[in-house]
Amino acid sequence: MQKLANLSKLALAGLFSLSLVACGGSNESKTNETTQAAPAAKVEPIEWKMVTTWPKNFPALGTGAEKLATSITEMSGGRLKVKVYAAGELVPALEAFDAVSRGTAQMGHAAAYYWKGKVPAAQFFTTTPFGLTAQEMNSWLYSGGGMELWEEIYAPFNIVPMAAGNTGVQMGGWFNKEINSVADLDGLKMRMPGLGGEVIAKAGATVVNMPGSEIFTALQTGAIDATEWVGPYNDLAFGIYKAAKYYYFPGWQEPGSAVETFINKDAFAALPKDLQQIVRAAARQANADMLDEFTALNNSALETLVNEHHVQLKRFPNDVLAELRTASDKVMAEVAANDPASQKVYDSMKAFKEKVMKWHEISERAFINARAGE
Repeated sequence: MQKLANLSKLALAGLFSLSLVACGGSNESKTNETTQAAPAAKVEPIEWKMVTTWPKNFPALGTGAEKLATSITEMSGGRLKVKVYAAGELVPALEAFDAVSRGTAQMGHAAAYYWKGKVPAAQFFTTTPFGLTAQEMNSWLYSGGGMELWEEIYAPFNIVPMAAGNTGVQMGGWFNKEINSVADLDGLKMRMPGLGGEVIAKAGATVVNMPGSEIFTALQTGAIDATEWVGPYNDLAFGIYKAAKYYYFPGWQEPGSAVETFINKDAFAALPKDLQQIVRAAARQANADMLDEFTALNNSALETLVNEHHVQLKRFPNDVLAELRTASDKVMAEVAANDPASQKVYDSMKAFKEKVMKWHEISERAFINARAGE
């Protein structure tokens, strides 16, 4: 009986303790509630500057930078805010790389071939004449070792690169005279950056390098005879048709031009891991979005150029393309031989292209020919 009495006392004590907890009657419970109810400390957002090489609000390229900045800001819930500065607003267009390298800005948005004087191998990460298409370029970067090489060549400059867009196959350019033979390239003053510029120079042209903001005036005044820019969507917005009337295809010099965002390595490393992944995911999304935009809008812009502005659309003669292809092979070999990093990147890209071309002969090309009834 005594044992039963003791057990009854213990049971009552336990029930009393449980009732205190349930009713918030214990000091420990009150302390926990006070701790949980305390407001979280406010975290100040991280603010980044993005400098670009594009005119403000320029379709697809300039707006692509804006969209990327907005995506990062929204995906991070405002924890990482990115403000875009167009070419010339914070630094001149062709000084964006240096600005990000030294930390004046945390991000940049450009085309990698603008930095070939500083990083010769960089130009391979925009495009190569008669090289990879947009689909092939993305495949090489993400699944063929290209991205690792890109990061390697930018590392000495304290920069982390990421693909952030692609134009697809571009146009061959705007000309103030017809190109009927290789002889018509001799002495032609043409604005063409990157490896394409070196190729057309080897074919006899005089290459002039200038930012996009100067192209229209240069064509109009005769400072240059021809220019390449991007494609119908951009070129219509730029108004180049007012300064030149012959519009040539195909864009042998830029078959799938990648656009880059590049980030100060120290600023990137200072981000929490989740924000780093958000930046990478936003860049990957921007890469796809830009190509979608160009693909959707180029043809309607071309129809406007031809039907409303009476631009003369012309195809390069076969002998001109053959000469440019021969010159391209020579230039690529020379550039690679003069720089170990370029040789490494070129070897990787060339090997990838040879493999993917075999597949595309029986997939992409075969289907497009079949669709056209050929």
